[in-house]
Amino acid sequence: MIAIEHNSLGVLASVAGEFTLADYREFEENVLYEVRFHGQPNLLFDLTEMLGYTLDVVWEEVRFSRAHGHQFGRVAVVTVDQWVTWATWVARLFVDSEVRVFDDSAHAEAWLRESIVVVN
Repeated sequence: MIAIEHNSLGVLASVAGEFTLADYREFEENVLYEVRFHGQPNLLFDLTEMLGYTLDVVWEEVRFSRAHGHQFGRVAVVTVDQWVTWATWVARLFVDSEVRVFDDSAHAEAWLRESIVVVN
């Protein structure tokens, strides 16, 4: 199951349980909406409650990243899972964005906040 929030940091997605293709496609729709109406969004994936994912999610993530990897701001991934950390490292090859892995969401959000330019 995925929960998605849009706020001043960008698109924040939290996954609980199994991460399915339907979840990922919902995420894609939200990201593309932000790209279309607000420019390059920062992305935050909180995967600390993820129990697993289906193989088609991996393939879709590669496809989406290759097609749209130049349209993201910073990408923060929150996880303590070594496999997810490794997969994130590999995924960095397909995006032009700065990608970092964090073990808690507070540090991830602080890093995303650093990239926001305030216009007075």
